[in-house]
Amino acid sequence: MPGFPSTLLDVKVHLPKPNRTFGASDVLGLLGLVGLLVARYIPVAKLIPFWGCAFRETTGWPCLGCGLTRVADRVAHFQFALAWQANPLGTVAAFFFALMVVVTVLHLVFAMPVPELQLSPREWHWVRIVGVIVVLLNYTWVVVVTKFPHLLA
Repeated sequence: MPGFPSTLLDVKVHLPKPNRTFGASDVLGLLGLVGLLVARYIPVAKLIPFWGCAFRETTGWPCLGCGLTRVADRVAHFQFALAWQANPLGTVAAFFFALMVVVTVLHLVFAMPVPELQLSPREWHWVRIVGVIVVLLNYTWVVVVTKFPHLLA
């Protein structure tokens, strides 16, 4: 087609030599490990008396992050369907952090190289647009589940 780019993705992938250099992916892996272990073994919502969503308590409407504590707890206890119902995007993020735990172990223990991605400005533009759309769709889901559950029946 004339005028249509031959490729939609110009992502550059760099695969470094095997190493054990601590990097950003390892930070995400350690954060994921700590977060999922805390969600699994420490009942944070029950221990902290002021735990809750101030926005939801004030307005009656959920905030963008409502359901994330439940997601972490449910993913850590392998209740994936309930986690998805609480906050789908949070569930995807929890799975991403769990994946990063595995990548971190493979990288630091076995010196597995972690691919480095470089996006063009055009690709970053589309990542931002799609990101905003996904966040808005997720928030719509959270609002419907909490305020209008009869619409899902």
